[in-house]
Amino acid sequence: MWTELLLRHATSITAVDASPEMLAIASARVGDERVRFIQGDLFAWAPEGRYDVVFFGFWLSHVPVERFESFWGLVSDCLKTDGRVFFVDDGYRTPDELIYGGSPSVIRRQLNDGSSYRVVKVPYEPKHLEVRLRGLGWRVTVSPTSGPFFWGVGTRDIANPS
Repeated sequence: MWTELLLRHATSITAVDASPEMLAIASARVGDERVRFIQGDLFAWAPEGRYDVVFFGFWLSHVPVERFESFWGLVSDCLKTDGRVFFVDDGYRTPDELIYGGSPSVIRRQLNDGSSYRVVKVPYEPKHLEVRLRGLGWRVTVSPTSGPFFWGVGTRDIANPS
């Protein structure tokens, strides 16, 4: 879904996902030679080049707390000097998803077919996320939208790196 929308504003896109099924769906939907699909684990993947923009949709809340800093290191490694980051996400977790109470970041997510999985879901608050990113050397503004949704946009703080 995001790749199609991003193509309106990009000359090329590198789309990375760990799931071959999701990549196949996206490739069939998009069908555009400007998109390069790569199967990879983002916690082990290294970029082959630098990009003007790094985008991720509904991913940040699934990054384990202990990998937050290294994930943002990867985002930095992916960007050109004046590159930008843009993301959308949510902090939505239903009470019945909470396995260990309200604050832990592991929840139980039930799919439409009835199957259930434990997943990481970190419920970021926009202002707290901005502060955390500032501490890592980023200038990112995180703006709430309706409900639990938010979006963020920014750059590395070249003048004041952490």
